[in-house]
Amino acid sequence: MWRKLFFGGVFVFIVGLMFRGLPVIAAEPMTMGLDNEEPTQAQPILPKQQLVIISANGRHIFSVELARTARQQQVGEMFRKSVPEDGGMLFLWSKPQPIEMWMRNTLVPLDMVFIGTDRRIQAIAENTVPQSLAHIRSHGPVIATLELAGGVTAKLGIVVGDKVEAASLNPVEYKKREDKK
Repeated sequence: MWRKLFFGGVFVFIVGLMFRGLPVIAAEPMTMGLDNEEPTQAQPILPKQQLVIISANGRHIFSVELARTARQQQVGEMFRKSVPEDGGMLFLWSKPQPIEMWMRNTLVPLDMVFIGTDRRIQAIAENTVPQSLAHIRSHGPVIATLELAGGVTAKLGIVVGDKVEAASLNPVEYKKREDKK
């Protein structure tokens, strides 16, 4: 019994050291202190906005839900059984920061698109594994993370460096979010 407690405590301590100070948000956030209530079902559809990705082969238009609050970001796409190919969810961060995501309680594969301060795609994690606790990293500071249906970025030829346009990514709107913090 004491071995389980000791080794379990050591594990929690080591994991805590690994992630200390790193902002980690996800299809469900990995950080403590957001909402103590464990999500058990999909959240209602959030307000939507048009988002356009401009790639070498054209303009790709999506209607994305806006995850603005900590709770909305905590629940994200959890428990949803599908994500439309022309839909998704945009996580808006209050300031540029490195982000880590995971797929806890997320039932479908997603493409995670990390958007840099220049409103260009900085990194893409394609076809993330449902229910996985593996860390999916932004590889540097980002202002937003876009979750799309798994496989959409490859299908449409969306790549790192492509431009992303949305009203909520507009520098004036972004400044308003920073000022609220």
